[in-house]
Amino acid sequence: MLKLGDHTLNSRLVVGTGRYASFAQMQACHEASGTEMVTVAVRRVDLAAAAGESIMDFIDRDKIKLLPNTSGCYTPEDAVMTAQLAREAFGTDLVKVEVIGCDRTLFPDAEGTLEACRQLVADGFTVLPYCGDDPVLCQRLEDLGCAAVMPLAAPIGSGLGLRDTTRLQIIRELVEIPVIVDAGIGTPSDAVKAMELGADAVLLNTAIAAAGDPVAMARAFKLAVEAGRVAHEAGRMPMKLYATASSPLDGRIA
Repeated sequence: MLKLGDHTLNSRLVVGTGRYASFAQMQACHEASGTEMVTVAVRRVDLAAAAGESIMDFIDRDKIKLLPNTSGCYTPEDAVMTAQLAREAFGTDLVKVEVIGCDRTLFPDAEGTLEACRQLVADGFTVLPYCGDDPVLCQRLEDLGCAAVMPLAAPIGSGLGLRDTTRLQIIRELVEIPVIVDAGIGTPSDAVKAMELGADAVLLNTAIAAAGDPVAMARAFKLAVEAGRVAHEAGRMPMKLYATASSPLDGRIA
C-alpha cells in the first residue's frame, strides 16, 4: 500500500488526464489502468463548463483521488496561488508542485520548487513535487516535509524512458519518503524497470494517451507496475560473470 501523507493507495500507477481523444477515452483508460489517483492541470479545468462537458464529470471521485498540479507555473508565487485555488475548487489538500524553469525542456526550476514547497507545506498541503533527478534536491524536499518526491526519468512527454538509473537508485537510498518516477516513461518495460529499482510508484500520461490503443496500453502499464513491484520485493538473483548450470550434476543417472 502506498501512503502519501494521510492518503493511502493500493495502485502504484498514477495517470494523467491530458492528450486523450475524448474524455470518454480518458475515463476508459483510467479504468483499465486500475489507477486510484489522477493528476489534473488546474489551469486547464473549465469550472464553468456545462454538466457532462467538464473533465471532472469523467473522473469518479469515489474511486479515484484527484492530484491537482500547478502545470504552467513559472514562479513559486504562481504555484502557491494555483494550489490554493485547487484546494478551494476540488476540496483536496493534495498538490503536485510544478515550477518550470525552461520553456524548451520543461525541466523544473529547483530553487522555485523548493520555495513553493516550503510555503505549501507550511499551509497544510500534502505536497508532491515534480523535480529533477538530483539526490541532494530530493533530500532537501524531504527535509521541508514533502510527502513524496517525483524525479523525472526523462523530459516530459519524450517517451525516452529511464535515462539515469544510477541517480534514481541513489535517490531511493537517500530519502525515506515515497519516490514516484515522473515524466519520460515510454513503455511498460520502463515502468517495470523503475519499480524494480525500488520506486514506490510511477506517474505517466502520454505513454498511454499517445499509444495506438490507449486502453490496451493502460492495462499493460497496470500489469507492468504490479510485476515490477513484486519483483523488487522478491529480490533478483545475483549476477555472475560465468555460466552456472541450472541442473545440478550430483545424482545423475550413470
